[in-house]
Amino acid sequence: MKVSLFITCISDVVYPGVATAIVRLLSRYGVKVDVPKTQTCCGQPAFNSGYWDEARASAMTLLDAFEDSDFVVAPSGSCTGMIHHYYEELFKNDPIRHDQAIRLKEKTYEFTQFLVHVLQVKDVGAVFPHKVTYHPSCHGTRLLGIKEEPKLLMGHVRGLELVPLPHGEDCCGFGGTFAVKMSDISGAMVTEKSDHVLATEAEVLVGLDMGCLMNIGGNLEYRGQPVRVMHLAELLEEGVRRAHEQN
Repeated sequence: MKVSLFITCISDVVYPGVATAIVRLLSRYGVKVDVPKTQTCCGQPAFNSGYWDEARASAMTLLDAFEDSDFVVAPSGSCTGMIHHYYEELFKNDPIRHDQAIRLKEKTYEFTQFLVHVLQVKDVGAVFPHKVTYHPSCHGTRLLGIKEEPKLLMGHVRGLELVPLPHGEDCCGFGGTFAVKMSDISGAMVTEKSDHVLATEAEVLVGLDMGCLMNIGGNLEYRGQPVRVMHLAELLEEGVRRAHEQN
């Protein structure tokens, strides 16, 4: 099976370890992963700000970069949701690009959905003896319907204690450009989210979108709270390495 990794802006620039973790995990199941170098931003920041022409220009780079890919996997429900829900609208007046957008949508998956539903993997053989809480990001939950997949994967990690996050589905306040335009409201929201994380007494906060994790992690670090913040792919890959070291 051949898979192209849609790295996303934040993962590429700030958290490249997330991409490395995904490549290593998928490779364990015989998946050949490539990272097309012509890919850029999916266009979501411009789209959400009303700059649809600029969003189209950015989106076209993805349409072309992944045209020949069998599957496309991304470490972000937000960016995957952009492709699934808004690309067809962006190109509704361009029949050729519209068809291309549909093809990309049909083969693009968020990482956990690809692992569980396409590869049929529930247990990656990981060991992670820590108390963990999970933040379900807005776009992944609402746009893609990601609910059970992360919990299913974590439920098979030996030693992991999953603690429910109070008001887990409340937004963390990042929202891309929202955090810039409405910084006071965003700051209040992320402080409330961090309070809920701390209430769980978890050692690790895990999620599926680096924007959310960057926002919450930044607030926790600012407050001097020693909670480790990880993308689920990083947790699973670290857990697999730990399992191998124990054998």
